[in-house]
Amino acid sequence: MKVRTRIAPSPTGFPHVGTAFIALFNLCFAKQHGGEFILRIEDTDQLRSTPESEKMILDSLRWLGLDWSEGPDVGGPHAPYRQSERMGIYKKYAEDLVDQGHAFYCFATAQELDEMRAEQQARGETPRYDGRGLKLSKEEVARRLAADEPHVIRMKVPEEGVCKFNDMLRGEVEIPWAQVDMQILLKTDGLPTYHLANVVDDHLMEITHVIRGEEWIPSAPKHQLLYKYFGWDMPELCHMPLLRNPDKSKLSKRKNPTSINYYKDIGVLPEALLNYLGRMGWSMPDESEKFTLAEMIENFDIKRVSLGGPIFDVEKLNWLNGQWIKALSPAELLNTILAWQGDRQKLEDIAAAIQPRINLLSEAVNWAGFYFNQFPQISKEQFESKKLTEEQVRMSLQFAIWRLESMFTWNNDTVSQTLMDLASQMEIKLRDFMPTFFIAIAGSTSSTPVMQSMVTIGPDLTFARLRHALEIVGGPSKKEAKVWEKLNESLKLPKNDAVDEA
Repeated sequence: MKVRTRIAPSPTGFPHVGTAFIALFNLCFAKQHGGEFILRIEDTDQLRSTPESEKMILDSLRWLGLDWSEGPDVGGPHAPYRQSERMGIYKKYAEDLVDQGHAFYCFATAQELDEMRAEQQARGETPRYDGRGLKLSKEEVARRLAADEPHVIRMKVPEEGVCKFNDMLRGEVEIPWAQVDMQILLKTDGLPTYHLANVVDDHLMEITHVIRGEEWIPSAPKHQLLYKYFGWDMPELCHMPLLRNPDKSKLSKRKNPTSINYYKDIGVLPEALLNYLGRMGWSMPDESEKFTLAEMIENFDIKRVSLGGPIFDVEKLNWLNGQWIKALSPAELLNTILAWQGDRQKLEDIAAAIQPRINLLSEAVNWAGFYFNQFPQISKEQFESKKLTEEQVRMSLQFAIWRLESMFTWNNDTVSQTLMDLASQMEIKLRDFMPTFFIAIAGSTSSTPVMQSMVTIGPDLTFARLRHALEIVGGPSKKEAKVWEKLNESLKLPKNDAVDEA
């Protein structure tokens, strides 16, 4: 049997280094065994999935050198490779499970389920579906279906006993069935949930090994049960350790930049980033720190993965990137630098921004330098304002981060409108509001137009610089963040609604 692995990202955000980490180990495992590595887009979340996000994911993985033999952009014998293009497949499988007695229709409304969970919590129980749909007679189900009542399809789950499955790194894993909820398989809109689509697609695409993050361990019993219900062989499971911040918390953008594009933008070489991800919980037999993808594939052994949460240390990555840079010849380094900032449209945008401000070409360096930096040199004193309180400065940065991160259309109109709306809602004049962002992005209030600068440097560097500025002025505590999140949302409401909300 030919080994087939896959990476199946959801196009709901910016390309995450965690996605690249899992993709790398899937690729290495497949290639080490003479198999195939494929890419599938899992876009069942129609509200949050976007074509822009999908393109960024594909482009960033290609930039790293993680190539797939089958996928939405290259086709293959199991096409289509976007779940949104496979919707006609899943309903049949869900209904087959109902016919076989392995799944059932549930007509409970959102309000009824909320009340159910509230009652369970009041009794000190862990909230979970109570099986009410199983108590309906066949006649009642048929009547309600004929009346076209909204419903979902849920899978049956044992209430007693223990689920056991084998993990390639962890051996036998046991999870009590009492901890496993009766998962929705088909939603009221007829779209599948991740769990149904994932199992059906892995089977139809002949995936032999599922190598994924350890956060999916609690889902393994549901998947095992679905494979059993369908009568299919289950792929081998391997749950990789999660990447972690230096404080051992799960890697998150609040504490570390997590977008692949950010590291590309600041000048990390793709070979170095891939090398660094390869060292996350794994090592070469000779313990060498610097190695190529080809060398990793040649020496790859999944059993060498350590289960201890690997620390994503940016300083260590920078050091390793330096080793790759130092290994280049001067000519290679020049070509690498030119390629790094070789986007002609970006350079033209920068030229247009500085043109009204320079009299000598040599002055271009002073005006344009911040476009190419990782972070500008800034201090807390620079953010002191005669017009704004310290809390207003802190809030404006945090609210802007939250709002800008939710955008996928990144241009002058969307960025400008977002910041102007925020200033208006916070009841701050724009001329008093913007100096904070000039300093955060450019390091000075004397700069090219900052909104256009944010568009030019792109979302990833913008987010990183805004978070850096927030860290310098003092980010919110956990308690403050909860209050601020509610306030930020209430500011978006019409005045009367905002008062009611408060």
